[in-house]
Amino acid sequence: METKSANDLLKKVRKIEIKTRTLSHQIFAGEYHSAFKGRGMVFSEVREYQYGDDVRNMDWNVTARLRSPYVKVFEEERELTVVLLVDVSRSRLFGTTGASRKDVLAEIAAVLSFSALINNDKVGALFFSEKVEKFIPPKKGRSHLLHIIREIIEFEPSADGTDISEALRYLTNAIKKRCTAFLLSDMLDVDAEGNPKYEEALKVAVNRHELAVIEVYDPRERSLPSVGLIHIKDSETGDTGWVNTSSRKVRAAYEEWFRNVESSADRLFMKYNVDKVSIALGEDYVKGLITLFKNR
Repeated sequence: METKSANDLLKKVRKIEIKTRTLSHQIFAGEYHSAFKGRGMVFSEVREYQYGDDVRNMDWNVTARLRSPYVKVFEEERELTVVLLVDVSRSRLFGTTGASRKDVLAEIAAVLSFSALINNDKVGALFFSEKVEKFIPPKKGRSHLLHIIREIIEFEPSADGTDISEALRYLTNAIKKRCTAFLLSDMLDVDAEGNPKYEEALKVAVNRHELAVIEVYDPRERSLPSVGLIHIKDSETGDTGWVNTSSRKVRAAYEEWFRNVESSADRLFMKYNVDKVSIALGEDYVKGLITLFKNR
């Protein structure tokens, strides 16, 4: 049984690798490179001053030693560190379109990873539920990326809920140099009024790192069908209850709550200049990712 399970896992990893690596090469490599150009400028060399050079780049020590004006030359620091913050709470198992959120998150994470690999960037991953479940430090290389993908596919969290603040705080403390972080989640970490519970942690994180949010959701979560009295269960809290979906008032209130959740989150991301894209299960995530890259 263990051998069969291991073989099934390898087949899943291989299937995801083939699909997403091709996408990364054919579609995303250029977009990724344009969107994430590096952390800044680093010193490259010293050369003799030429007419038009910025005098602020003068290297006065070399100028004094050689008795001729010299300037420092800088070049763009291309190498990035990319960290994937992956929501592994119980809600990722939900899916009504033929694919679960878990499957789609794995594919999106793989596309981002292979795009980073093409650009010679380091990639790390942080899995979180209501706590940080696992941290894989950033490294380069195909085998490292396949390890991350395997973990996303088979990882079983020890807790059920979602705490985005914990993930953001861990990122801020664990990665000292500026990195690009992708937060992959349904983003349903809100209070009773539908307001995000992670604003303070987000505020600190965006001052240290570049952050982009990829929200993956199931359309059925946001709109109830009219199918009579149904019994529902929260996959994270275990709470259960009966809902009369035949009631227009009930369906309207449910949809209004989700609209408030979405608008509250969007206002928060706009406030802190965080790029965000929403991707529905059953839709092609390629378009969403390209939109995210082009909007940067």
